[in-house]
Amino acid sequence: MERFVLVFNMTLFQNKYRVESTRLPYWDYSSDGWYFVTICTKNREEHFGKIQNYFMGLSNIGCAAAKFWNEIPNHFPFTRLDEWVVMPNHVHGIIIIDNHIVETRDLASLQWDENEFGPLKKNSLQSIIHGFKSSITRWCNVNNHKNFAWQPRFHDRIIRNEKELNEIRKYIYYNPQMWN
Repeated sequence: MERFVLVFNMTLFQNKYRVESTRLPYWDYSSDGWYFVTICTKNREEHFGKIQNYFMGLSNIGCAAAKFWNEIPNHFPFTRLDEWVVMPNHVHGIIIIDNHIVETRDLASLQWDENEFGPLKKNSLQSIIHGFKSSITRWCNVNNHKNFAWQPRFHDRIIRNEKELNEIRKYIYYNPQMWN
């Protein structure tokens, strides 16, 4: 019987082991591009609603998640949104970073706060996701949803071509119908 062991490159942060970033080390995540992201709730708890008859029924937190997702371009005017969906325990979406959208505005005023691992690169995918997650968390705290929490990280994929883009769009669109 063969046994496989997964080995992660781990480092210590504040005397705790953590898996190194899955981000591409040579890629500037503030550069123009199409990014597929998945953001999950802590322990995959279903805070955002339920799937019924293949359609997503949003809870109050799910409605807030949809509202704040739609508002991303208001806070980051160099972004556009493509296909996205709020699922019971995660959000899938395509974020387009296009630095040519805003050329004359002072983007420094749009920078979000630092996270627990240090400063976020201005106008990066990480700062966008951090801002989105923070807005939901603040909304939950104000609206007495104290048990809500996110997984500390998110998954991303740089979309490399139109075929891949169309496959990801289809995956996002049909995600509620594939839910078990």
